[in-house]
Amino acid sequence: MPQLLIELFSEEIPARMQKRAEEDLAKLFGEKLKAAGLDAKAIKTFSAPRRIGLFIDDLPAKAADVNDERKGPRVGSPDQAIHGFLKGAGLTSIDQAEIVEDKKGSFYVAKIERAGRATAEIVQEIIPEIIRAFPWPKSMRSQSSDLQWVRPLHNICCVFDGKAVKIALEGVGSEAVTWGHRFHAPEAMPVTSAADHASKLRGAKVLIERDERKTIILEQAKKLCAAKGLELVEDIGLLEEVAGLVEWPVVLLGDMDKDFLNLPGEVIRLSMRTHQKYFAVRDPKKGGLAPHFIVVANVEAKDGGKAIAAGNARVLSARLSDARFFWSVDTATPLFTDERKAKLQKIVFHQRLGSVWDKVERVKALAEGLCAVTGADKKLVAEAANLCKMDLVTETVGEFPELQGQVGRQLSALTKGNHESVAAAIEDHYRPLGPNDRVPTDKVAVTLALADKLDTLASFWAIDERPTGSSDPYALRRAGLGILRTILANNTRLRFVSIAREAADRFTQSHDVDPQDIASDVVFFLAERLKIYFRDQGKRHDLVDAVFALGDDDLVRIVARVEALDAFLKTEDGANLLAGYKRAANILAAEEKKGKWSAEEAKGQVDASKLAEPAEKALFDALEKALPAARAAVEKEDFAAAMKALSGLRAPVDAFFDKVMVNAEDPMLRRNRLLLLSRLREALSQVADFSKIEG
Repeated sequence: MPQLLIELFSEEIPARMQKRAEEDLAKLFGEKLKAAGLDAKAIKTFSAPRRIGLFIDDLPAKAADVNDERKGPRVGSPDQAIHGFLKGAGLTSIDQAEIVEDKKGSFYVAKIERAGRATAEIVQEIIPEIIRAFPWPKSMRSQSSDLQWVRPLHNICCVFDGKAVKIALEGVGSEAVTWGHRFHAPEAMPVTSAADHASKLRGAKVLIERDERKTIILEQAKKLCAAKGLELVEDIGLLEEVAGLVEWPVVLLGDMDKDFLNLPGEVIRLSMRTHQKYFAVRDPKKGGLAPHFIVVANVEAKDGGKAIAAGNARVLSARLSDARFFWSVDTATPLFTDERKAKLQKIVFHQRLGSVWDKVERVKALAEGLCAVTGADKKLVAEAANLCKMDLVTETVGEFPELQGQVGRQLSALTKGNHESVAAAIEDHYRPLGPNDRVPTDKVAVTLALADKLDTLASFWAIDERPTGSSDPYALRRAGLGILRTILANNTRLRFVSIAREAADRFTQSHDVDPQDIASDVVFFLAERLKIYFRDQGKRHDLVDAVFALGDDDLVRIVARVEALDAFLKTEDGANLLAGYKRAANILAAEEKKGKWSAEEAKGQVDASKLAEPAEKALFDALEKALPAARAAVEKEDFAAAMKALSGLRAPVDAFFDKVMVNAEDPMLRRNRLLLLSRLREALSQVADFSKIEG
């Protein structure tokens, strides 16, 4: 079957936008083709600095023919309904429709027979639509037209079944040609197919496959480092970006002045990464950075890249000289100074929440209260809280904002008498920074991290700035997940409601809010984050609701319950017992709805002397054994043992529903059996509210 190739050739596309643009192009093109009746089984995309495109193998020469019937309005309907039907069916007169009789009367029916359109014609139509609607994060308008594209768009190369397809778009050329490397092979080259396109570009020193460029960069960099007994400091994000900056990657090893190694490694790496897009190099023997760097050029130089490497070394030297100056200024004084404190007092955390220093004081008070549950040294926690935001006003963080926390840790470590836990807490109180980032483990760091994030949540809840939909400008969801991960990783036992209430209490006077309402809302928010956390781990999120319904707010205990419940419900006993519970709950609910049963009556005691059937006697005996055993296990927080005790109810419950009529004519028997079901519900509620469990 025929093949389709499309290349959109432009000025340099920002590297950070290329990967997403490939995904958007495939999505939009696939949707347009499907709407036109064409099935594109596999759309392969490509991107490079000056081009983005796709190719599709085995695309039909034309769309499928349409043979369809469309039912219209009833005969005799108003003209407006008739006209709408004709327009939708593509008819010009109602005489072209047939009249069909059914049980409801006579209706117009249009029989639509339409030959499928040629694929080339469809492509000519949809490419301009896609270009005009393309979702670039930022775009610019061409000088020659009103067309907006990420950078000036020069040519649309479209080839279908070996033939050029002209695309009409204002101010943009449409020739079946492509251009090679800007410097090595800038001439236009005719294109007849996707294979021809890729082959000619490779010969013209352009690699259109992003993954191939990434592989070459990584392999060449490692090879150059290994030749000198060094190791590449791998950086996935930087690799992705650099692959989008070059058409023909040429990897070079550069040198830098050894004196710069006196700077913190983070400062050196960030100077290389942020400003120059260089990779750092490690000396495995010494354990630190080596006085070298990896730079990826876009040209093959006649001297093997020596001049390029030397030029980049000079630029890096200037950058690191600036960084060294900033670092020397910062290290000239202790981390905490009255001058830095005054600066923090002038930085607005949020216009309705005071300054950064105001936040520091709130975090400090909350962290000191948390020491009782984390076991952290209160004096060290207070010291760490006072220092945790100080590096925000240092020269180094001013130049490299990404190093907040890390610079503070380094400066704290340089201050005589500062405890290593304090230094660690300054950096780690921001963590985890994402779902894959490490969590703090030092007790001081754990305490400060929890206090900082809890204050953030309570603060923004107090001013009603909560996440909505996809909008979360203050990263509150990330803060919530960070709290959960930190608590679980460190097995920290705290009561969420009381801690959230303590955090919210600080806003009662300034913001006229009910701290209990804020605490409840924050706990509910964290419960929702916990559901997502479990879902991402492949666990059932509805079990969180089932456990939270018991009113427990100890996260470690909640998770232990959920995990035990999850394991239990995966067993045959668990699944069948859940079904039995649902049946019992439905019977009780039906009786309550009729007014024949109430929560007060459910508190009564089963009369063993009134148990008539062997099956109900067996269930009673099983409940008498299981309920205290489950309750004792729950008190010991051995939820697996509680589940095991409850699993013994499975067979008696099954037998009870098979052989016993609950709604017996004898009111005493009926009441006794409803009490048995109420007792079953009570037994299972020792571990969770089974009514919240799906299935």
